[in-house]
Amino acid sequence: MSGVVVAENRQGRYQQAVTVGQHQLIADEPESMGGNDAGPAPFDFVMAGLGACTAMTLRMYAERKGLELTKVSVSLSHEKIDVDGVSRDRIERAIVLEGTLTDAQRQRLLEIANKCPVHRALSQSFLIESALAT
Repeated sequence: MSGVVVAENRQGRYQQAVTVGQHQLIADEPESMGGNDAGPAPFDFVMAGLGACTAMTLRMYAERKGLELTKVSVSLSHEKIDVDGVSRDRIERAIVLEGTLTDAQRQRLLEIANKCPVHRALSQSFLIESALAT
């Protein structure tokens, strides 16, 4: 198995060493959750993935269509909400598009944002297969 490897680094109660290819990251819980706040919390990584995928997808689309998109910025927040008596996770995503764009182009870019691979995956139920490894 390749991709992402996460292992306790023994430098904090919840701190994790995250290896993504050649990149080294730290994950942790905030102090309010008993961690040391030494790195982003797990949902922060989820939101970062969605934000990065959104911005990259919009950049690729704008380049392909020759749109005058000069900058993309994506702000995200996560909260638990109640939907018909069931606790659900909600991510709010605010996308700022800079450049000389028509209202129709902006609306199309919003549609494209909703088609980024991470958005599609998060909007569906994942199939996660877990097994013990040696």
